[in-house]
Amino acid sequence: MKTLQAQLSQYASYHRDRRNVWTHFIGIPMIVLALTTLLSQLSLVGLPVTLHGQPGLLQVSVATILVLLASIYYLALDVRYGLAMLLLLILAGAAGEQIMARSGPLWWASGLGLFVVGWIFQFIGHYFEGRKPAFVDDMVGLLIGPLFIVAEAGFLLGLRREVESHVVATAGALR
Repeated sequence: MKTLQAQLSQYASYHRDRRNVWTHFIGIPMIVLALTTLLSQLSLVGLPVTLHGQPGLLQVSVATILVLLASIYYLALDVRYGLAMLLLLILAGAAGEQIMARSGPLWWASGLGLFVVGWIFQFIGHYFEGRKPAFVDDMVGLLIGPLFIVAEAGFLLGLRREVESHVVATAGALR
């Protein structure tokens, strides 16, 4: 598995135009929320539970499983970023569940709309960048995208300067 710095640097090399980074600050959260919304409807696992003396099955959605798997990956890369991602993904999952709890057409339209508009922002950003998205060359880029915007937000706040220095030294400065 590549290191945190290697993953962020590779992803950053596709995202050096500030306008592209800013469109990702909008588009990536929209896509994550869209996925947690759309995938909360699908349950893969029924876990046996007993509540108030009554046996039953606790349904676990695909969204929950993906949040857990992604969080494990982020925690393996870096504990601090992993905890931040875990918190953000739990919030996205909870928001997705709330949207999904609405009427069928509303959750479907919300999830699909967020997904499409989020990707429009992504592709506008890559138009500014003049370069294809990172996931075209490496599908792991789909997983690193959310981590990248969390890291970039931290860099703007003056956090994790050692990580930022490595990313800039490897991928170049924002322009």
